[in-house]
Amino acid sequence: MSYEVLAVRYATRHTRASHLYANSWIYGEPDRDVRMDYYFWLVRGGGRTIMVDTGFTPEVGDARGRTTLCPVPEALARLGVNPADVDAVVLTHGHYDHAGQTGLFPRAEIAISDRELTFWTGPYAGRPQFAHAVEAADIQALRHLDDAGRITRLGDRHPLAPGVEIVEVGGHTPGQLVALVDGEGGPVLLASDAVHYYDELGLDRPFAVFANLTGMYRGLDTVRELAGADVAVVAGHDPDVLTRFTPWDRADPGFAVRVS
Repeated sequence: MSYEVLAVRYATRHTRASHLYANSWIYGEPDRDVRMDYYFWLVRGGGRTIMVDTGFTPEVGDARGRTTLCPVPEALARLGVNPADVDAVVLTHGHYDHAGQTGLFPRAEIAISDRELTFWTGPYAGRPQFAHAVEAADIQALRHLDDAGRITRLGDRHPLAPGVEIVEVGGHTPGQLVALVDGEGGPVLLASDAVHYYDELGLDRPFAVFANLTGMYRGLDTVRELAGADVAVVAGHDPDVLTRFTPWDRADPGFAVRVS
C-alpha cells in the first residue's frame, strides 16, 4: 500500500534564530531573522484519509501572534477533504499548533502517545515552562475524547495502517511522535517537531523547547536511523519544505507540497 502524502502550510510567523535553538549563543553565530511555518500533514490512499496533526484556530493564532494563511477547515476543503471522512487523526504531541481542533473530525480515531496524554493530563503540565505551549481547551477536549473511548494510546511503535507506522521519539515533549509512510514515490518520514528545522539534523542543534534535552538528541539520532539514505524527511516548521518537494498547486506553491 502506498499513499499520497501532503504537507499543508496553514500559518506562519517571523522570529529570530536566537529564539529557536537551545542556548543559541554557544554557536558563536550572529542572530538572524527566520520564518517559521506551520503545517499539518495529510496521508490518503486505499480508502484511508489520515490527518497528522490538526493545527490551531485563527483565534488562537491571533492571540499568539501567528498569521493564519488558510484555516485548517478551508485548507481541507481546498484539498477535497470532508473532515467527517477522516478516519484517523495522529496527534504527534500536545502543543497548541498540533493538537487543536480535534472536534472537526467526528468519526476519526484519535491516536496519541500514552506518555504524551498522561503527561498533559498529569500534575506537571500546568507548570509555566510547559503550560505556555498548550491550550487548556485542547487538553480538555482530549480528556473528553479519552473518556468517550475515541483515543488510541500508542506505545513505542504502532502500525496505524498498512504502510503507516507511528514511532515515539520523545525529547521535544514526553511522547513526541513521528510517522513513517510508504509514499507513492518512496518512503516518507513526517518528523513533526522531532525536527522543526533541517538545521537541527544537519548541525545537531536542538530546538529551544524540550521536555528532555538528552531525549531530544536521542530523537535526532532516531530520526537519522529511521531515515537512512532513501527516506524523504519532512521537517515540522521549516519553510524549506515548500522548496524541497513538488507544489500541489503550481499557481500557489506556498500552500502545500506533495512529498510522495
